Amino acid sequence: MTAFLRFVTLRAFLAFVTLVTVSIVIFGMMELVPGDCAERYLALKQTQGASISLSELEAERERLGLDRPLMVRWLEWITGAFRGDFGESCTLRMNITTLVGTKFLISSALSVTALLLAYAVAIPVGMISAASDRPVLNGTLRVISYLGLAIPNFLLALLVMLFSTLWFGETLTGLFSPAYRDAPWSGAKFADLLGHIWLPILVLGWSATAFALQTVRALMSDEVGKLYVTAARARGLSGAALLWRYPARHALPPIVNSLGFDLSRVFSDLPIVALILSLTDVGSLLIESLARANDQQLAGAIIFLLTATIVTLNFATDVLLAAIDPRVRAGVIG
Repeated sequence: MTAFLRFVTLRAFLAFVTLVTVSIVIFGMMELVPGDCAERYLALKQTQGASISLSELEAERERLGLDRPLMVRWLEWITGAFRGDFGESCTLRMNITTLVGTKFLISSALSVTALLLAYAVAIPVGMISAASDRPVLNGTLRVISYLGLAIPNFLLALLVMLFSTLWFGETLTGLFSPAYRDAPWSGAKFADLLGHIWLPILVLGWSATAFALQTVRALMSDEVGKLYVTAARARGLSGAALLWRYPARHALPPIVNSLGFDLSRVFSDLPIVALILSLTDVGSLLIESLARANDQQLAGAIIFLLTATIVTLNFATDVLLAAIDPRVRAGVIG
């Protein structure tokens, strides 16, 4: 138990160091973009017909604290980020936590659900495929997985939009019907969300399922031919009991360990899929803040939140693996 607690403490410290390092990179990128928040906001006001003087620009910089040293501003930003306070958006002048809150929760739920669904399909199907000697079944699954790896998520989203328009006469884009888009949360709005969110889950989970299926099949195929499995089969074990009791215990830990990496890939695909499917989530907000509004404060907050989610999931999977396999603990604490 002591070794396990040492592992959890060390792994939590490494996760914290990772987040601090990432915060330095994100804050540095925000500072490297030409101009500052005051200039961007006042430039936006000028495009709306306002006349901005130099003294007003300096007053805005002082109000935002941009005249303070870089290290002081980074310390304020990172301590606020760990408290969930990212300050104001550069151009929208709204509290970022309020602006991102619900959208980030929906995006996280969407991405995690897509990933869990992918694993729920890939693990049993991959195990059956590895243990089966039916060429038709294996060939069909191989073709499906190749299609999943070959078709990018944005192309799949475009195909779904095209066929839904041709067959149903309307697109399946968006997370809400027009009647619920700006309505307060209620049971009816949540039911409307469930009626729309399955499509982005399907699109985001498509390639993740194919990749996980190929990985599970390869790992299980390597294990089912080993002597300890043959010995277990000679003792009378067969079918699912044999697969779950022996080869799966050796083959599946690498799959669990790749959860954080796969979530990172799903998050990477999310902004493009959100743009194509007109999702009002954090992915479309990130594209809007980076490509259109040049709102580095908002974009930096979203990127930090996405990174923190991935780091947290990696920490959780490492602790789970350490609880299952003592070799993982030994690999970290020696």
